[in-house]
Amino acid sequence: MRTIAKTLAALTLAMFTIPALADTAPEMSGMPRLAIGGYDSVAYFTAGKAVPGRLEYQTVWHDARWQFASKEDLDLFTANPEKYAAQYDGHCAMGVAYENGHKDTVDPEAFTIVNGKLYVNHTKYWTTEWRKNELENIGRADKNWPTVKDEPEPTK
Repeated sequence: MRTIAKTLAALTLAMFTIPALADTAPEMSGMPRLAIGGYDSVAYFTAGKAVPGRLEYQTVWHDARWQFASKEDLDLFTANPEKYAAQYDGHCAMGVAYENGHKDTVDPEAFTIVNGKLYVNHTKYWTTEWRKNELENIGRADKNWPTVKDEPEPTK
């Protein structure tokens, strides 16, 4: 009977401990939003692809939390965030460019690098549309961003 009680106690402890140790985003209400869904903005330049960031490598910049896959990428970002951050603080570039602009969430796989700058979009479809007139879209988004940046964060 003591063995069963000890086993049940150990299982109960494991049920609450193991999820807490998982590499998943904890509840962060009241914290700055997570930029690019937690993907490593430096990796787009160094690896040429979307790479998930890790909880232990993050910093806050422009009222957003930026996560990285390694300490080296975190260090590169903190040394020069303007070089590595996604434009428009990681919001959908096409959304910022469209008409008067708006903030929208992004798909970390939907990205483009133009003239050494990272642009992420809501979906791969919008990345395809973005690429049709990159320079025109960048001009519109750059013009809209000073107003759009003060809008509330998207809820979806």
